[in-house]
Amino acid sequence: MANSRSGDGMIDRTVRVLETFTADRTTQSLSELSRRSGLPLSTTHRIVEGLVAPGLLERDDDRRLRLGPRLWELALRGSRVQRLRQAALPHMQQVQAVVREHTQLAVLEDDEALFLERLSHPDAGANITRIAGRLPLHASSAGLVLLAYADAATRRRVLAAPLVRLTPDTTTDPAALDTLLDRVRREGGVVAKGTVETVSTGVAVPVIVRGEAVAALAVVLPRGADVAGPREQLVQAARRTATDLEAEDRKAFR
Repeated sequence: MANSRSGDGMIDRTVRVLETFTADRTTQSLSELSRRSGLPLSTTHRIVEGLVAPGLLERDDDRRLRLGPRLWELALRGSRVQRLRQAALPHMQQVQAVVREHTQLAVLEDDEALFLERLSHPDAGANITRIAGRLPLHASSAGLVLLAYADAATRRRVLAAPLVRLTPDTTTDPAALDTLLDRVRREGGVVAKGTVETVSTGVAVPVIVRGEAVAALAVVLPRGADVAGPREQLVQAARRTATDLEAEDRKAFR
């Protein structure tokens, strides 16, 4: 695999191009891709043509580029996150039928909470979470759960990094956050009031499979809402999801 002058391989450069697409930036011109990826226009053009041919990227009527359905198709084949989402979704729907606000599923990815699914009622309150979007571990309720159950190296790395304050209630002091994470583990979940948006409360619990927290289930409620019922709903949903995942594992090894 040929390297660029910077030492990046072709796969690294291809990933840089793909990573310029976001939930808010779904189409881009070739020059925008070049600028945002930091790659020369000629290199970007070669990469784009290589991605368009198999359908990983596609052009719209204005010749702007967007992610292609082929990329989505390949990502779902045998994906652990897709398997997790499929196991959790029926139980999330049961929670959502009761809370009628927002119910979501997240995993730990690159020291952030990556959201795999979100169910929302049309009349639900504020929630900035998006499917395939990310939130800081120290701010979101799902992120706090994932960080509390993460390995020691991940926890040290996040505590040592700058902790951005999203609202006045976001915990940004490393010592205070460390203490909070210990409490999350002791209590088996978290209630985070106003840490992402001042008007909302996040409630989250871990999905634990064979001693490992593989995901977090969360609901986002209006700040003054009662949390006892939704939390119990989440606990039961997390247990059922874990049971289904473990059953799938046993079936796979028969």
